[in-house]
Amino acid sequence: MNQRDYPLIDQAHEKLYTANGKRLDDITLDAAAEGTVASEDLRISRETLIAQAEIARHSGYLQLAANLTRAAELTAVPNDELLAMYEHIRPGRATHEQLLKLAERLESVYAATENGRFVREAAEVYRARGLLKKLPV
Repeated sequence: MNQRDYPLIDQAHEKLYTANGKRLDDITLDAAAEGTVASEDLRISRETLIAQAEIARHSGYLQLAANLTRAAELTAVPNDELLAMYEHIRPGRATHEQLLKLAERLESVYAATENGRFVREAAEVYRARGLLKKLPV
């Protein structure tokens, strides 16, 4: 994908699918009114996020591309686990070891290598800045 494909909804809508495989063209107001669109149909797919990341990267928006790539990886993580992970990475909520285990889980279970790298980096920054969970003495 490149800048010519942006915005995807206009330039490549026939290639867009929701996370559960529904064609984006099938998500309409009429379908919603008929009750044939469920909340699960509204989740973005990994492929769409990767396409958006490619467009951002080719356009020189490297930080946006990195964010979209991490988001694409996280589509594989169940929502309840994702929320628990989010709680874990907040300052003061986890030890260095717990953060490293989280990074390993992201990489080994969900193939989320960019997110694993991100959590490892956070673990080091938290250690340097004293933001890790304080254990009772």
